[in-house]
Amino acid sequence: MSLVATPMARWPVYRQLTGRDRLGRGVAARSAATDAAAPRTASADRVVASVCPYCAVGCGQKVYVSSAGGTDHVTQIEGDPDSPVSRGRLCPKGAASKELVTHPGRQTTVLYRRPYAASWEPLGLDAAMDMIADRMVRARDETWQERADGRRVARTTAIASLGGATLDNEENYLIKKLWTALGAISIENQARI
Repeated sequence: MSLVATPMARWPVYRQLTGRDRLGRGVAARSAATDAAAPRTASADRVVASVCPYCAVGCGQKVYVSSAGGTDHVTQIEGDPDSPVSRGRLCPKGAASKELVTHPGRQTTVLYRRPYAASWEPLGLDAAMDMIADRMVRARDETWQERADGRRVARTTAIASLGGATLDNEENYLIKKLWTALGAISIENQARI
């Protein structure tokens, strides 16, 4: 009867004490699960460069995508060592960003709850965008102030914008220009609050 077949031989401490790997850094620490393990990146068909969506730092990410079964799906997201911003490092939230695209509870459709309704209903993206645009134009038209205290102000106080810190400077600049062009004066960004 071999030593490996005995129940005690399956215990790493036993293998460490009775074998040549006294420090437990090699064969003594290995298990069947360890031997069967493979990197999550091994099944990827391609790697896509991306940026972490959580904060304004802009850490680089490598998104590993597999096309098995005819549809693309993300198998792993890791830090991009070629990124001058993060040099391959990700914070805990960035390292867990795979959940954003693979979690079964992720919302992938637009939902709308009509006034006084008790439940949400799916709505097409085009219909949702048209609804938002119509409401913006109506709110602007109904509350437009051309003059206040004898001075030209050309504004509306019915529209406000609160931006997120995940946007970069260029995106925030364009958003500020859009809202200003629409006449909004209440424009703020999370990074400044």
